[in-house]
Amino acid sequence: MDTTQITRVADGHWHALEDDQVVGRGETWRRHDGRIFLSIDSWQDTAFDALAAAMLADLPRPLYTMVDTADPALTSQWARAGFTPARTEYVYRVPTDPARTGLGTARPPQGVTILPLGAAEKDPLRDLDRTIRAEVEATLGWREMPAEVLPRLDDATVVDPTKYAVAAEGDRYVGLVRVAPVPRQPRIGLLAVRADRQRRGIARALLADILNHLHRSGALLATAEIGAANTAAAALFNDIGAERVGTNLEVVLH
Repeated sequence: MDTTQITRVADGHWHALEDDQVVGRGETWRRHDGRIFLSIDSWQDTAFDALAAAMLADLPRPLYTMVDTADPALTSQWARAGFTPARTEYVYRVPTDPARTGLGTARPPQGVTILPLGAAEKDPLRDLDRTIRAEVEATLGWREMPAEVLPRLDDATVVDPTKYAVAAEGDRYVGLVRVAPVPRQPRIGLLAVRADRQRRGIARALLADILNHLHRSGALLATAEIGAANTAAAALFNDIGAERVGTNLEVVLH
């Protein structure tokens, strides 16, 4: 007899309980592009299925989540809930040592300055972030960008400017790279340049700055996720010796 009880403990948060013990947790968040993503953390199939049923009953469609293709059990759990494959992204392990990346001598083009982590001003950084998101949506499509787990707190897209290094041309920001300070292996969450300033070496200079900073800080490796359709980003990371170490599958329930 199934004794699992599901409780919605807060907006976007569910718990699975057995004998008053938490045996699973479910969470939802809304991406910048408006899509709703889910996660369920439970080792028990019965708790997973009960959480999925309760969450799906409360939430509008479509719904999305990410699964590691190296975890067939988790992939099977989401398939059992009705989710089907939508897109693929690759996980890269990125060396920080300039002797390995070849980025030690990378410099921005004339007239462009790299502002290191924490040096950017919030308002122009937010303006750049919005511009880049609009350009990505109009070309590649934001759905091809790696899934972001941070919720959108308000109208602004930049939550913490101290995680960004920026390329500035005069008084205008033209490129950015965002780093999440995950212990021992930081994550490069976004590397982007305005469309009218691409193919000038700005992205390479931003990557050089942030990887050199991480190397000086003692981090030997960083990680990054790149959508399978983003061939330009994959080419840049392959060129600096990044290694593809995993594959994530985005699945959807319509």
